[in-house]
Amino acid sequence: MMNLNLFTLLTTTALALLAVSSTLRTSGSSSLFVSGFSIVGRPAHPQTKTSTTTRLHFGEDDETATSDDGILSVLETSYPTFYNSILKKNNALWNTLTSSSQMTLFCPSEEAWNNANTKKRLEQLQDPRNLEVTEKVASYHAIAGEIVTADQLFNSGGIITVGGEVPVDRTVKGGLFGVGGTEDGGVTVNGAKVVKSFLTQDEKAMIHEVDALINPNILWRYVDQLRIPGSS
Repeated sequence: MMNLNLFTLLTTTALALLAVSSTLRTSGSSSLFVSGFSIVGRPAHPQTKTSTTTRLHFGEDDETATSDDGILSVLETSYPTFYNSILKKNNALWNTLTSSSQMTLFCPSEEAWNNANTKKRLEQLQDPRNLEVTEKVASYHAIAGEIVTADQLFNSGGIITVGGEVPVDRTVKGGLFGVGGTEDGGVTVNGAKVVKSFLTQDEKAMIHEVDALINPNILWRYVDQLRIPGSS
């Protein structure tokens, strides 16, 4: 006769598997994760899907970083504000990235900081009291140990960064309030548009240049509770 505890375990396992199977069938998703990459599966039938989409490559085919020193020189030269004010503030993250054989970074351009809202956020993150939030913001802009290309990003439904999951959407032109439009080949990462993507010359880092920070908006709740010293 089957042991009662074994029977209970087998029954519980079977019910759990049935629940997962039912969830996958009703969610309309291909798979939760794409094997081998920190990207989330895109829904099988996105509302804006069109067979006439022209894929934009964001410059990765014809543009590479010109620095012989790799990622550090690229960051210091092309993305100094992001590197010095945010990424470098997270020592643990930076040590993890530099010890990895590969990495993917989402770097706001220098022009992005001219935006009033982004400029405000930068000022808040420079407040020493917000160091912990700054470190968390930095972690959402990095994937350690993997190269995620523009094509992989385009075909994903999201990415798994060091900080956590961030949604990825395809940009659409035309239509009304996002309905009835057609994909134009671009992508946004949590609302920030990917301007271009390229590998560093040493091929150890993929850079996706974005026009805003990509971390979850919930993080701003913490910094909004503090008044910036010297402000009115």
